[in-house]
Amino acid sequence: MNITALRSDYIYQQVIQAPPEDKLELFRQEMLAPFMKQWQIQQIPFRAEEANGFDAISFNSGMMNRAPDQMTPNILPEVEWISADSFWSGCEQAVTTSLRQFIEHGISLPVSDYLFTVQLGNPENRALTINEGYSGFGGIPGFIWITLLPNEHNISRMKAALAHECSHNVRYQYIQWDHTVDLGELIVSEGLAENYATSLFGEELLGPWVTRTDTEPLNRRIKPVLREQLQLTGFHQFAPYLYGDELAELQNFQPVNMPYSAGYACGYHLIKYYLRKTGKTIWEATIMPAAQILEEAKGFWDEETIISG
Repeated sequence: MNITALRSDYIYQQVIQAPPEDKLELFRQEMLAPFMKQWQIQQIPFRAEEANGFDAISFNSGMMNRAPDQMTPNILPEVEWISADSFWSGCEQAVTTSLRQFIEHGISLPVSDYLFTVQLGNPENRALTINEGYSGFGGIPGFIWITLLPNEHNISRMKAALAHECSHNVRYQYIQWDHTVDLGELIVSEGLAENYATSLFGEELLGPWVTRTDTEPLNRRIKPVLREQLQLTGFHQFAPYLYGDELAELQNFQPVNMPYSAGYACGYHLIKYYLRKTGKTIWEATIMPAAQILEEAKGFWDEETIISG
């Protein structure tokens, strides 16, 4: 297994020092080109045919990250937060541990090469601030991204965030992702990922997408609605149930009266219920079809979920 860290701090230093007219292409080549296979899988053009067209640059900036024209000496204090060798070695250790744990528990990984990086987030991006300043993406096997508004609190949560994305990376080596993916799969996947992160690094690093949901809204508002929408397909259809109204409206989707990250919180408690009920391990569950997990966890929807702490 080969794990490579793309040191974004080195790239930011280069782009900050570059003339304004060179920043965009320099960032494209240094930060985005190493992820070329991911863009191809996602069918995102690496470079738009027309100026300001949709491509990897516009997609990346839209995913809460700083755009190349924002990379000026003003962000040097942010770069400093992610410039220590210890930060990157800690991230690499978290990725290594998260992936190796699957192998040690009998789950073979068809993908052997992994590339990860940590990008600086755009502090003006409302979706990122709602998520308390950090987020990630690990849905394409072999590639892992974290977006970060760096501060002491968020830096301390990187290992859990990386473990969460590694869970997705392993799951989608086994589970096919196509146009038939439904809300049930997303709820299960996010629940598995957050349970995996806390199983490795402790519940004190549970993400805000879970901790901000209390017992009453989970049982009275979220569960009764989501259980009826599990077969919903189409990202624009299920996104409001997964992310909640505020984040959905930021993406121009119709609200459905769901609170922040309803699907994430529900998925976390669903998987806790499933693991407790079946005795399955988190490693086994991670590569199981959502339909099987949902069938074996049917009682979750009628049980009063108690959130402690």
